[in-house]
Amino acid sequence: MTSRRSRSAVPPGKTIQLGLFPLSVQLCRIQPSFNEWRYYGLSVQPDLFGGAALVRNWGRIGTAGTQRVDLYPDEGAAVNALTAMIRYRLKRGYIVTQS
Repeated sequence: MTSRRSRSAVPPGKTIQLGLFPLSVQLCRIQPSFNEWRYYGLSVQPDLFGGAALVRNWGRIGTAGTQRVDLYPDEGAAVNALTAMIRYRLKRGYIVTQS
């Protein structure tokens, strides 16, 4: 099973080192044999009430997809949720395309 990757994707056999506390990351999962072309974007942004929001965007590449905003009391909690979501998506076969 072969998969195509965009130019900004990590070459096979190489790893990407994320920052210690990343505030945004773009992931993709491309499997042409299954007609699967997916993206997943995560970012931590401040909200108007002093907390932080984890903004998630996902869908098929080339579409607007779906967006969800999860609110957290502070940036640290939002970053913890972001890193947990990154770990989960990497286990599901996504690769980091941009951080």
